[in-house]
Amino acid sequence: MRSQSPAHRRKPRQAAAAACALTAAVVLASCGSDDHKYTNAERPPTPIVISASINDEAVSVSPKRFGAGPITLIISNQSTSSQQVTLESADDPGGDSPGVKAIETGPISPRETASVKGDVKQGTYALKVSVDGVRAARIVVGKPRPSSQNQLLQP
Repeated sequence: MRSQSPAHRRKPRQAAAAACALTAAVVLASCGSDDHKYTNAERPPTPIVISASINDEAVSVSPKRFGAGPITLIISNQSTSSQQVTLESADDPGGDSPGVKAIETGPISPRETASVKGDVKQGTYALKVSVDGVRAARIVVGKPRPSSQNQLLQP
């Protein structure tokens, strides 16, 4: 039996490695295709922060008017009871049905805060709590805010 030198044993391994590299190169080259053009869809508007506070009499919100798009609603419960907050479209005058819910929180304990995100469309909204006797805040959402497409340092 003839003994193989280390140089003879390396050649089949090198050939196999070269074949794998060649196959990988061919596969990767076939991935690129001009058939599907990438379209750069418009980015949504930059999210804005809306602050709300609840006391035993009313819900306050700031700002009360802003453009449609993504928002982060930060709510501070300054009342003496746990509150669940709902942002819903306002009823039609004389309407008996509730509006469409845009955002809803879980229970917020007294002296605690909550943060929720949502996307609001143009219209009038009411920021309500689950407890009767607490006056809702009215919010007016105007035309959509401009896209953040060409703004730097956006998430």
